[in-house]
Amino acid sequence: MKADKLYLVGFMAAGKTTLARALAKRLGWLAVDIDELIERRERMSVADIFARHGEPYFRAIERTVLFEQLSPRHLVVATGGGTFVDATNRAAIKGDGLSVWLDAPLDCVIARLPSDGRRPLAADRSTFERLYHQRRAAYQFADMRLDAGRASVEALAEQVLDWLES
Repeated sequence: MKADKLYLVGFMAAGKTTLARALAKRLGWLAVDIDELIERRERMSVADIFARHGEPYFRAIERTVLFEQLSPRHLVVATGGGTFVDATNRAAIKGDGLSVWLDAPLDCVIARLPSDGRRPLAADRSTFERLYHQRRAAYQFADMRLDAGRASVEALAEQVLDWLES
């Protein structure tokens, strides 16, 4: 499978950023993280953006930042947990590169979440669990699914590289 761009999609704390860096290193590409680019652009954390401006504002910035990643090639893009849920974003991703869903079980996601408030959508447990289940419907449109619950980053990277070579 020929590709010059990978988009990693999945729920928050699934390991997208970590895997993006590992894959980029192995491929000799650049890794970018949508949330990090947003924080740099806005000069505040995602949590602060949600608190000060709300989720609609954040999603608008997210789309802008995502679309800025469409031209460059040889990138591994770690998307935010909600990026691929948006149909316009999903269509752009699907038209630009290959998408890989890091499917991490809910218990793993919860265990990985920092308790410092950096994840505004994780504040309420029942809402968080509902969001997790809702987003899975969109993630299933990815080109590849990885069981990202307990596999090492190296094993996940190897699976993606094998898939790309097939």
